[in-house]
Amino acid sequence: MKLHTKIALGLILGGLLGGGLRALAPDAGWVQALGDNVAGPVGQAWLRLLLMTVIPIVVTSITLGVAGIGDVRRVGKLGGRTMGYFALSTLISAIIGLALVNALKPGGGVDPATQAALMETYSEQVGSMQAGGPGGFGVHTFVNIVPRNPVAAMANMDMLAVIFFSLVFGGALTLLPREQSKPVTDVLEGVGDAIIKIIELAMRLAPYGVFGLIFQMTSRFGWSLLGQLGMYVVVVVLGLLLHASIGLSALVRIFARISPIRFWKGAEAPLITAFSTSSSMATLPTNIATAETNFEVSPKIAGFVLPLGATMNMNGTALFEGVTVLFLAQVFGVDLSLAQQAVVIVLAVLTAIGAAGVPGGSLPLMMVVMATVGVPPEGIAIILGVDRILDMCRTTLNVAGDLSAALYIDRVDKESPFVAPAPTDARVVQASD
Repeated sequence: MKLHTKIALGLILGGLLGGGLRALAPDAGWVQALGDNVAGPVGQAWLRLLLMTVIPIVVTSITLGVAGIGDVRRVGKLGGRTMGYFALSTLISAIIGLALVNALKPGGGVDPATQAALMETYSEQVGSMQAGGPGGFGVHTFVNIVPRNPVAAMANMDMLAVIFFSLVFGGALTLLPREQSKPVTDVLEGVGDAIIKIIELAMRLAPYGVFGLIFQMTSRFGWSLLGQLGMYVVVVVLGLLLHASIGLSALVRIFARISPIRFWKGAEAPLITAFSTSSSMATLPTNIATAETNFEVSPKIAGFVLPLGATMNMNGTALFEGVTVLFLAQVFGVDLSLAQQAVVIVLAVLTAIGAAGVPGGSLPLMMVVMATVGVPPEGIAIILGVDRILDMCRTTLNVAGDLSAALYIDRVDKESPFVAPAPTDARVVQASD
């Protein structure tokens, strides 16, 4: 049985059993005891297993991602344009997602008493990871992005500071001679590989963890929480379609100067591959061949932009993370200010780079984004049963974003020839879709 099928079964069985027991015996103490002392601890242990991978995977993935670009000075203006395009397209995607979830409110409609009980039950892990601390958001929040002590920032799971340190550290490695940077990148690669194995192990246990978390929730609060799932799926898919038809199409027209109709017709093969495999890296050979054959992109541009995009340019993932965090905030009754939503956008864009290239690799990072703005990480269990179909959809958008970037960079290169950076041994940890 496929892993995603097992996770969906865990969600369904946990929801049916927990909600059924609550409906049959709403006042029975043993039902709550079963959730609190058996099912709940199983789910909590699984969450902790995922959360313990967050800091090492962020540091290794983002550092190696930046270091893998090569010497920034040698890459020059075209390399800067590549990264700028990645940032712009991902930012637009995240903003579309957040605007849509604010307008449609898929997590709305939960009874206020249920929301208060949810927060009281599941808010333990939030406090220590909440951005801005007890005083909330302000200028100091942005000052504190630069950590005095990166080790302390990692211990406190201060994600903005950890991401900033990782970006600076990776940039510094690009400025060192290869013989000096290679031992460091080798160690980081080894650590990253080991953490990916831990995430793979955690995801094998996901059906049991999801069962435990959903059983505990539904045995306390009934089936009302699961009723929001259908609208959530609609909002994510609608956001992806809007970014494809409006955001990405506009970028293709403006930057690549190609008709969007021609772009989407020519990109058919990699899009189908991405949807069926749910992996940008597995789609990379098809995407390179399509760029060179259907759009006459030069091999040096395709070979530079598309592998980099498969690792760092995650339009669909950023939109998905933003929608999910705000959806669960609505379910839990957490009112996020504009400043907090801005932090969600920034973290959704940056953590898409740091996600591990395995099924569920983005979950630890998304849970930290949730906790950073005061949303209990346990809420992630609500959406895991439908994540597979959303993974297929967001991967398709990720691949389309990579191809659009290659077309833009190729157009610029034909106006000002680009010298691709020399190959580096720094292997970038693959980013999750």
